[in-house]
Amino acid sequence: MVMLLAVSPLTNATGEYDPATSDQARAMVDRLAEAGLDRQELDETLAHASRQQGIIDAISKPAERHLRWDEYRNIFIKPERVAGGVDFIRAHRDAMARAEQEYGVPREIIAAIIGVETWYGRHAGNHRVLDALTTLAFDYPPRSDFFGRELEAFLTLTSEQGLDPLELKGSYAGAMGLPQFMPSSYQAYAVDFNHDGIRDLWEEPVDAIGSVANYFAEHGWRPGRPLTVAAHLEASEKPGDVEFNQARPPYMRVGDLKAKGVVADIDIGGDEEVIPLALDYADGHDDYLFGLHNFYVITRYNHSHLYAMAVTTLAEQIQAALQRDE
Repeated sequence: MVMLLAVSPLTNATGEYDPATSDQARAMVDRLAEAGLDRQELDETLAHASRQQGIIDAISKPAERHLRWDEYRNIFIKPERVAGGVDFIRAHRDAMARAEQEYGVPREIIAAIIGVETWYGRHAGNHRVLDALTTLAFDYPPRSDFFGRELEAFLTLTSEQGLDPLELKGSYAGAMGLPQFMPSSYQAYAVDFNHDGIRDLWEEPVDAIGSVANYFAEHGWRPGRPLTVAAHLEASEKPGDVEFNQARPPYMRVGDLKAKGVVADIDIGGDEEVIPLALDYADGHDDYLFGLHNFYVITRYNHSHLYAMAVTTLAEQIQAALQRDE
């Protein structure tokens, strides 16, 4: 359990964000104190935050080249990660069943999210969340507003839950715990699924399971509905006037796609709206699918069709492995 009721002492404080000397930090403390947080604890916490140039370098680097689907898939869809998902579900069978019942989200989807994000908790980040968020809030102007809100959410969250803000670790962008929730998502969607009085996404997998399920339910998951439908190209070449792979609500009618030569492999209503997907491979060919509403919901977790496809594929393979063994 990561519950500590008092801010722990730290040596070697750098003080770049000490409210006594930083106008930005002082303004944030004023806002949070006005909202009811303890001013002295806020002052002490921010005084111990440390600027991390490596985080600014990481978030500022140019975007990597486009990854093909087969490259992205090979990062996440490995036998070891599938086996880890099976083990994770078995280890938490009761919590998974309860999450499915209460939220309607399948066990394999919950496991796949946690598997893609942190390999079932093995790689949850080694940056101190406080340092990541203060660095990005106060020293990264392109997204200072966003990370400022996340820092305020983090300080509020740790105060409300009695968590030590100086101890918690996460990604370089401040994502936390097994499911890598940002602080605002933690506040909005994390649940105390093991009913011990605290929402702990770092060391309580049961809370992580319930929180992922709640996240999807709150974003409109439709229980019992598929994620994708296989499709194929009947035209001589991929139509140039179809926007493929857009991480937004289903936006093209099946009938209109059929008229352009992109056809579902099964009978599906022509008025249904879908996300046309074209997944590229090294040999130059594409696999075609139609993403449905639940596929779109996965993109609310990470706004990438490749991410949603990796989660979908990992979930399918985890479920297939479970069915073979059951």
